[in-house]
Amino acid sequence: MLPLNYAILKLFLSEEEADVQIVMEKLADDYQKSRQFKKSTVTELVMTAEANGLLEETRFDLGENEDLRVYYRATESGRQMIERYI
Repeated sequence: MLPLNYAILKLFLSEEEADVQIVMEKLADDYQKSRQFKKSTVTELVMTAEANGLLEETRFDLGENEDLRVYYRATESGRQMIERYI
């Protein structure tokens, strides 16, 4: 099984865009028992990938509970890096 941060990046190769909630739903079967599999940790990992240029923000909206949902997608160079190194 891949480390959580790698699994998150790989997910963005198959998803056009996703937010933290979608990422957690897609990875829950494999990672829900992991100590790191918390919304705060997944949010931090996604934001770190954005800061490093692997992901970019695409849009945002309010979720059902009036919580902010920020959507991301892999950048072209980020996609190439993920494919090459993970």
